[in-house]
Amino acid sequence: MTAHPVSLSLTLPLPPGVNNQYVTVGRRRVLSKAAQSFKRDVTKYLNTRRERGELVPAVERAFADSLIGVYLTFYFETPMRRDLDGGLKIALDALATGLGFDDRAVVDLHLVKQIDPLH
Repeated sequence: MTAHPVSLSLTLPLPPGVNNQYVTVGRRRVLSKAAQSFKRDVTKYLNTRRERGELVPAVERAFADSLIGVYLTFYFETPMRRDLDGGLKIALDALATGLGFDDRAVVDLHLVKQIDPLH
């Protein structure tokens, strides 16, 4: 039996840039408040989708048991505002945690920068 591809489209807030994701506390590097807030917001968003029945357990199981392709489009106010890849790691970590998959299962990754001051 052939497994059918599963897809999921989500609209998340723009994650903090890599330079704003960590702070030094004593001798340790820890997530900044902005990064912690982003991860919490993603968790809340996913929970809301679950409560509405828009994110079903079968889809989450499929992600947990599969190799994964991820397509991320980041919307920026201007083309030179930030590096395209600055929010990649935290966005992927938040999705992996929230959806219950191991980010090592991501085998195909696409990043796109869109310019949209109102998005």
